[in-house]
Amino acid sequence: MSEVLVKPLRTVRTRTWLWGAGAVVLLALPFYLDRFWLQAGLFAMAAAIGAIGINLLTGATGQLSMGHAFFLAVGAYAYCVFAADGGDGLTGLGLPTWLAAVLAVLVAGAAGGLFSPISGRLSGAYLGIATLALVFIGQHVMFNAHDLTGGANGRDVPPLSLFGLTFDDRELLVAAVPFGSAEKLWYAGLILLAAGALFARGVLRGRPGRAMNAIRDHRIAAGVLGVPVARHRAAVFVLSSMYAGLAGVLLALVFQRTVPDYFGITLSLEYLAMIVIGGLGSVSGAVAGAVFVSLLPQLLTRYSDALPLVSAPGTGGIAPGEASRYLYGAAVVLVVLFLPGGLVGTAARRRVTTQPGEER
Repeated sequence: MSEVLVKPLRTVRTRTWLWGAGAVVLLALPFYLDRFWLQAGLFAMAAAIGAIGINLLTGATGQLSMGHAFFLAVGAYAYCVFAADGGDGLTGLGLPTWLAAVLAVLVAGAAGGLFSPISGRLSGAYLGIATLALVFIGQHVMFNAHDLTGGANGRDVPPLSLFGLTFDDRELLVAAVPFGSAEKLWYAGLILLAAGALFARGVLRGRPGRAMNAIRDHRIAAGVLGVPVARHRAAVFVLSSMYAGLAGVLLALVFQRTVPDYFGITLSLEYLAMIVIGGLGSVSGAVAGAVFVSLLPQLLTRYSDALPLVSAPGTGGIAPGEASRYLYGAAVVLVVLFLPGGLVGTAARRRVTTQPGEER
C-alpha cells in the first residue's frame, strides 16, 4: 500500500521540480540570448496563445475555423487604432497603451460574438468555409481602409507602457545587461501565455470543458442531455476570438509594424497545423505545436547556409519559409496517419506504458 502511494508522490515531486527548473530557465534567458532568439521565442509565445484559442474551438468543441487570422488582425489593428495618437496621419485615439491592449482583445471578442450566431448554426466544412470568408473580408478591409490600417504598407505599432515602463528599444540596464524591447516583452509574453494556458486548462477541466467535449463527440446527444449547444458554441467562439486578439496584440508589439499580407489564409492554416501536430483538445498540445510551427521557418532561415537544398530566394534552392511549410505539412500527414493524439498525446501514452509495476 505504501509503495502505491509513494510512486504518485515521487511523480508529482519530479514534475514540480521540472516545472520549477523550466520556469527558472525561461526567466533567465533574456540575460543570455541575443535579439534573434528572443524574437523567435516571442513569436512562439504569441503563436501559442492563438493556438490555445483555436484548440478550444476546434480541438475541444469540434468547430472547424479557418478564419483565425482575421481575429488576430482585429486585435493587432485595434490596438494600433486605440493606442496611436494620430501623428502619422492615420486614425488614432491616443488611449493609454495598456487600456488599448485590453480594448483590442475585447473588440476581437466582440467580432467573434457577431459571428457566433452563424457558428452556432453551421458545423463541419460549412463552418470552415464561412470562417474562411472572414479572412478575405479582412484582407479587403486592411488593404483599402487606409485611414485605419495604413493600406498595403501597414502602420507603426505604439510601444506598450505599463507601470511607468515602456516596452521599446530604449535600453534599460538590469544586472549590467541592457534590456531592449525584446527583453522587456519576453516577460510580458511569459505572463500572458501562462495566464492564458492556466485559464484554458481550468475551462477544459471544469463543467464547460465537459460540455464542449460532449458537443464535439455528439452534438445531438449533448442537446438531449440538456447541454445548451448553441450557447456553448457561441461562447467558445467568442473566447477563441479573444485569445486570437491577444495573440495579435503581442505579435504587433513584437513586429513593431502591422502589414495586411501577414494576416492571410496561410496564417490560418498554420494555426490548424499547430493544433493537429501538438494534439487536439490539449493546452500543452497547442503550445507544443505552436513552438514547432512558429520556430521552424526561423531556424531554417538562421541556418540556411548549413542545410542542404535550403537557401535564400533566387539562389536556386528552396526558400526557408517554403521549406518550413513542406516540413510541417509532412508532419501533419504523419501525425494524422500514425500519431492521432499529436505529440503530447503520444508522449502521454509512452509515459503510461513505461510505468513499472502498474496494472493497466
